[in-house]
Amino acid sequence: MNPILEAIPLGKEKSILGFRYEASNFETPWHFHPQHELTYIEESVGTKFIGDFVGPYEPGELVLVRSNLPHCWKNVNTSENRSKSIVVQWNKGIFPEVPELEVVFDLLRKASKGILFDKMDSVRLLPLIQNLPNLDGSELYIQLLQLLTQLSACSYNTISASSFMIDLPTEYGSRMSKTHDFVSNNFQRKIYLKELADLVNMSEQSFSRFFSKMMGRSFFTFLNEYRINMSVRMLLDTDYSVSQIGYTCGYESLPFFHKQFNKYKGCTPLVYQKKYRTR
Repeated sequence: MNPILEAIPLGKEKSILGFRYEASNFETPWHFHPQHELTYIEESVGTKFIGDFVGPYEPGELVLVRSNLPHCWKNVNTSENRSKSIVVQWNKGIFPEVPELEVVFDLLRKASKGILFDKMDSVRLLPLIQNLPNLDGSELYIQLLQLLTQLSACSYNTISASSFMIDLPTEYGSRMSKTHDFVSNNFQRKIYLKELADLVNMSEQSFSRFFSKMMGRSFFTFLNEYRINMSVRMLLDTDYSVSQIGYTCGYESLPFFHKQFNKYKGCTPLVYQKKYRTR
């Protein structure tokens, strides 16, 4: 298991890191770090975990997370697409707290819940984002500041219901990382609470309290959200029937699958597929 506190190579000689990521998977587990981070998804679809939020992601998403906010992306494996993103990470305190930059600091404060920028509004800034990995030194510093200033004028929504302003204890992050990985590998079948409790060396009651405290809801509510988000991807990206998708996502009862899908998406799986698949 990779360490939950990600070590980013920034220090006295360098305070900003901009890079392109490309691999078959987004391999980093649920983690946090003391740096702020801006991520642009170029390719792949899947589920994003930001703070206490779980939901789908797709190409074109631009997400800003403040330091110490736990996050990760779990992609749906396909033979056609790779996982590609542009990532910028920077140390806190690199910009002076002057009145002229209040819009930037206000943006970063709100990013303690994670920020998802409106695609149509932020697409004009894509050339700036794509150029960041090509820059270094003062040019990178100036362009990042310019980008953040312009992003502050874009429409956006916060993602997590809870803010994460301080470091999580390492053991908390490790438990959550193991839980996330277990769910992504086993959501297709019935999952028992005892399996998770044993995995993180806790009693079932203690694990239930721990998970609810971390995510703001019970484990099985979280599991339903995860399964519904996976079913959405399958509705849009595969030729499986609705019943096949329900069973594949771990639902033993199709009426219960339909009920849960309608609860989270506001319509039946077939209506959702017809509405969004052509898009």
